[in-house]
Amino acid sequence: MIEKTIVDIDNLMHALNELPNPFIYRGQASANWGLTSALERVIGDDWSKKAALKFEEFSLRQFKSKFHLYDRENISPDTKLSWLAAMQHYGIPTRLVDFTESPYVALYFALETYCPNAHGDFAVFAINYSELMDRSLQIVSDHDNEFDETRQTIQDKQDQVFEEVIERYSHPIAWTTEPQILNTRLDRQAGSFLLSVDKGTKISNVLNSATYEGVTMFKFIISKDLYVSVFALLRKMNLTSKSLYGDLDGLAKSIRMEMLAYASD
Repeated sequence: MIEKTIVDIDNLMHALNELPNPFIYRGQASANWGLTSALERVIGDDWSKKAALKFEEFSLRQFKSKFHLYDRENISPDTKLSWLAAMQHYGIPTRLVDFTESPYVALYFALETYCPNAHGDFAVFAINYSELMDRSLQIVSDHDNEFDETRQTIQDKQDQVFEEVIERYSHPIAWTTEPQILNTRLDRQAGSFLLSVDKGTKISNVLNSATYEGVTMFKFIISKDLYVSVFALLRKMNLTSKSLYGDLDGLAKSIRMEMLAYASD
């Protein structure tokens, strides 16, 4: 993964705008953090395939068994990825790592939990998902002569292919997806997910493996001095908690972020 340090707002805009369409992005409040899933952070140093399977199966069983008691949208997930996406949406730790198709939405999420008083840099990750998925599908094809899917042919059946082939054989690959069932919030945020298929391998280790050598990946380390300028830029683009959440939770987050930005100005 190529690291680039950004200390000027114009350079930041150029760096994000010059990337072509097949990229997904993730913003993080600290440049010191690597890419990890919430499930990895919960299990911590005790991470193993057995532990990941145990935690995931437990939360899936609990969530599925009680989902109908609390569901207000009357839309029940029907694939493994859809269930994991629903769990992720409600804050249950999963293997999924949130990404977005918009670099500016990613910038927003870098600021959402950013603490100006910590005086640290923040970051945006950018991954060429076309290159990544082509490599992942090639690995599966190399192990299964009957598998002939491509990135184009799985467009409308990613969840199905994942459940019937990819997850079933636990290939040591990364997978990107936009769930079949999108909630309003995920749609507003142009959301997508990245995950490690092999439960015993953390997502950062998968991405750093020889399998993905040559896949274009960036980590933009953004200077803490750009915090207020980035916040102002996103407001001019109407990228706020109010527009990205569309509910009272978003309004509250928006007010909090304004207070922090004004206090730092």
